[in-house]
Order: sequence, then structure tokens, then C-alpha cells
Amino acid sequence: MRVNIARVWEDSDYEKVRKLCQENEGWNEVYKKKDITICTQNIENSSFQMIKAIAIFPDVTASVAYDVLHDSAYRAKWDKYMIRQENIGIINPNNDVCYYSLNSVSPIRPRDFVMQRSWLETDKDRLICSHSVCHEDYPPGKGCIRATVLLSGYLIKEREEGCEVIYISHSDPKGKLPTWLVNRVTKVVAPKVIKKLHKACLGYPEWKEKHHPAWKPWSVPEQQMELARVDLTKCQPKDYDQEIIDESNLSAMSISTKDDEDEDSLKN
Repeated sequence: MRVNIARVWEDSDYEKVRKLCQENEGWNEVYKKKDITICTQNIENSSFQMIKAIAIFPDVTASVAYDVLHDSAYRAKWDKYMIRQENIGIINPNNDVCYYSLNSVSPIRPRDFVMQRSWLETDKDRLICSHSVCHEDYPPGKGCIRATVLLSGYLIKEREEGCEVIYISHSDPKGKLPTWLVNRVTKVVAPKVIKKLHKACLGYPEWKEKHHPAWKPWSVPEQQMELARVDLTKCQPKDYDQEIIDESNLSAMSISTKDDEDEDSLKN
């Protein structure tokens, strides 16, 4: 796996993500409350930390969590920061390319991404992984800064009751933001994202029953015959010239939440 390279993932790529999710060496715990733990890791040659969230969903099956993370139609119901999501096309039954843009808190400008998603179901676990690629038909959106997902991944494991969800993410938001702020905001936001995902999982079975309950192309390869195939010749690496606006004047910005104790629980 390499940023800006679109190709079919191999077993070694999935194993790299699985290893990052499961190993503890090199990770620093910065938050722990109830069933959610947040850790960070410094990455060589990068100013931005990799983050890992570990959560137990005692009332959600692994299959439901996996479907929620895949189902783009449902995402608009629970991801309030999403501006637009579009499936560009599939590479093969376990890899596709998509476009995603999201809002943030003011004065941080919206970011957008073109990402390759790669997924794998085994008898033991389920993996959903992403990294940034390019597509000539999807330049940076108007008003957005094209950010880079260096690597992200979800590892979902069944438990006797519910499931365990492990999420890793290493991203470069680009633009002009202080590194310390990006790392700080990431640690504060991560527990909230996990809580929202849990809530979304609880509501998904009822929602899915009313919205094409049989449509799950991520698990039913035959359904992918109806999907467009991505033209990989359009996915060549490309650098974009973007206007750089200073977003560092954030003294008035409050990372406000309904449960501010999350921030208070962070360890320095």
C-alpha cells in the first residue's frame, strides 16, 4: 500500500493494518473511559500522530458494525460533518475508489479526499482500510482543501457479547494548521466519533429494513455487476496547486461538545 497508488490490496497490506490494530508496542494511551480507549503513536518522518481507538460495543454484532461502515446511504444519517460522498467505481470485489468531503469547526476550512477503500472478511475478523489516491475527474472541490489519508483502517472482531472495533488513522490535513492543534483536536474528537458510530450501529437494523435491506454489495459480489468500474488510467499521482489560507488563528475556537468531560479526561 502506498499513498496515491491505486491497486488491488494483497494479504500483506491487510496484515500490516491488522498488526497496527492489535499490537500495543509504541502506542501511548491518552484517553480511557468506560469501553473506549484512545492511543497515539509518533510516526517517523511525519509531524502528525497516528491515532488508535479501541471500543467495545456490547450490544452490536460485528456484522452490523461492518455494514454501517460500508453503507454510504446510511452515513448521511449519522455523519453530520459529511458534505458529499460518491462512489467513483470498483477495482475488484474487495477494492473501490470513492470521493468524500467534510465540514469542520470554523475557521477550519472543509477538506476533501479521493480514497481507495479495501476490505476483507475472514472467519476471525473484518477489515475496512483506506488510503488517498488521485482521480483526474475529481480535483479538489470548490472551497475545500485536498487532504491526504496516509492510512486508516477498521478491525472488527466478534465477541461472545457484541463486538470489538479498533480504528487507526494517520492523516495529513494539508492547508496551514499548527501541528499541535491537529494532534490535539484528533485526540478530542476520536472518542466522540466512536460514540456516534455506536449509536449509528444501534439504529441501523431498523433503518436498513426500510431501505433496500438486501443491497450489500460489499458482502455480495454479484451485486457489484451493477456498479461502475474505475478506470485506473485516471488514477495517476498528481499534485494540486491550492490556495493556502492561514487557519492558525484559532484562539477563539472552542472544541465544544455536549460532554466536555471527554477533553478533561485526556492525559497530557
